[in-house]
Amino acid sequence: VLFADATLQVNRGDRIGLVGPNGAGKSTLFAIILGDSAPDAGDISKQRNLSLGYLPQETAPVGDETVIELACAITPDFVALRRAIKQWETGHPGADATDVPHDNLHDRFHELDGYGVEARAKRILAGLAFRDRDFDRPANQLSGGWVMRAHLARLLVQEPDLLMLDEPTNHLDLEALLWVQNYLKTYPGAVLLISHDREFLNNLVGSIVEIRQGRLHRYHGNYDDYLEQREAREEQLLAAYKHQEREIARLMEFVNRFRAKNTKASQAQSKLKQIERMEKIEAPTAEEPTIGFRFPQPPRSGLRVITLEDIHHAYGDHVVYAGMAFEAQRGQRIVLVGPNGAGKSTLLKILAGVVEPRRGTRTLGHNVKCGYYSQYRVENLNLERTVLEEALDTPQRLTEQSVRTLLGCFLFRGDDVFKKVKVLSGGEKSRLALVKILLDPPNLLLMDEPTTHLDMASIDALAYALDQYQGTLIFISHDVYFIRALANHVVHVQAGRLRHYPGGYQYYLDKTATEPRGTRFVEGGVTPRPHGPAADRREQKRREAEQRQVRSRARRSQQQLVSKLEAEIQELESRQTKLTAELENPATYEQPGRAAAVNRELLGIQEILATLMPQWEQEASKLAALDQELASPSAAGNAREG
Repeated sequence: VLFADATLQVNRGDRIGLVGPNGAGKSTLFAIILGDSAPDAGDISKQRNLSLGYLPQETAPVGDETVIELACAITPDFVALRRAIKQWETGHPGADATDVPHDNLHDRFHELDGYGVEARAKRILAGLAFRDRDFDRPANQLSGGWVMRAHLARLLVQEPDLLMLDEPTNHLDLEALLWVQNYLKTYPGAVLLISHDREFLNNLVGSIVEIRQGRLHRYHGNYDDYLEQREAREEQLLAAYKHQEREIARLMEFVNRFRAKNTKASQAQSKLKQIERMEKIEAPTAEEPTIGFRFPQPPRSGLRVITLEDIHHAYGDHVVYAGMAFEAQRGQRIVLVGPNGAGKSTLLKILAGVVEPRRGTRTLGHNVKCGYYSQYRVENLNLERTVLEEALDTPQRLTEQSVRTLLGCFLFRGDDVFKKVKVLSGGEKSRLALVKILLDPPNLLLMDEPTTHLDMASIDALAYALDQYQGTLIFISHDVYFIRALANHVVHVQAGRLRHYPGGYQYYLDKTATEPRGTRFVEGGVTPRPHGPAADRREQKRREAEQRQVRSRARRSQQQLVSKLEAEIQELESRQTKLTAELENPATYEQPGRAAAVNRELLGIQEILATLMPQWEQEASKLAALDQELASPSAAGNAREG
């Protein structure tokens, strides 16, 4: 049973996120609303003349239309009408165009606001990173992801009353995702969407509907608000469930004791009926267990992990890089951001050695082992093995239990681990390739969109794993939550130029929001900046100053944390000394209950200190490392190299 007495109302202007574990029925609910699937019972009421728009998760149909024709397909006859007008204008009317007088075609096109629709379609396509030269390309020549973008553009142009989106961010890069997010905020109709991107949900939705135990539970607010409200609701539900169980147990005790006695039999029967009339509260489902696993760590590399110098690369006549340089140092977690087509994936492939640049050098540092995660990795899987056998095939010595724990985090649960690799879907193979990397990680890990095909629990598992990872990470992602969780360095890629931001994603946003106009990237290229030795030295000094400021801020923040912990520990130790002295004083035992109270407080302090002391040692070590880094004479040099 997927749904039992499930109720939902969607009003105009609603922004609703639909969440629930895989298999809960999210896509089935979409099918029921769309009329593609009929419920076994219940009613579905729709506003008269309601228009529905639906973007599926994976595939959508495409014929011989061009990109702009697909985006303008607001009604079944609109594309044919537009095409007929274009044929008249070019002087080569086809059979469809000659059936209708030219003036009538234009009148009908104006009635449908054809030129306004086309202008709106071009604006939306541009927001989704299509270029002008793409508009007249046949849509069937595009990759699946770009076809889905074109269908999304069609829906946004059409503006249905209810827009239903199933994982719309899967096919978007970061900049297109942010554009869609902002566009949907002012969308005139209602939006109902399924997404595993919590940052997208946080910034867009006004309520969350969770599918749980066959019911639809609605929470007001964004995804973070939903998590807080669900926790509070679970506590209330558990308390009510326990209270009802106690009440049923009390009534049953009466029934069992007196049902055989003639004088009490009617009362016992009454108690049984009372139990039957109760609306039973279902036991709250257990939360997913907290993800906890450890995987092997890679060997330590040299400080300078990888260097690119004077890289030139092009695809045909399209120049991607001309004289590009890049360097990554040990322990950096670099996210590559920038518009689609800027060269992020190409840069990652050059770093991985998958693509050989036309000119330039790629140098790996001392003891560096490079690993690259992209869809191509699935070709390295042995299709005849089971999932478990393939995961166990690693140079590391790992127990079957630890491997199965990690597989479970990435949705291979129960008997799924005994499936043959050859029967897995593309997404399942990608997840298995991800598991294999984590079980034998290199010390330089390059990842292109690793969160695709993962649900929120699996994204958490991956972020948790990579947070433990002690090597160097360079990745591309459109999941802002994932980026915020991991990145400590941002590289903006655009028009063949790399711009480094030595801080996390928020630092990057803050810096780009306040950058002088002359240093910003603009559409179609880079705003010209002065060049020459003097300008280069100024730029170098500016970068060094920025990195020193970042290190100094990190050091101050760490010092404050260590000082706070030290103050707490000192206060607790002082109290501990007083309480110990009080226990040693005979007068304490003359006060009834005082010694017991002192003992309880003393035990509590000892427990807190046992937690705080390791935490202080860990944070103090981090502070010492920062002090050493700031004091090192090579710090400035390292800043220059970065």
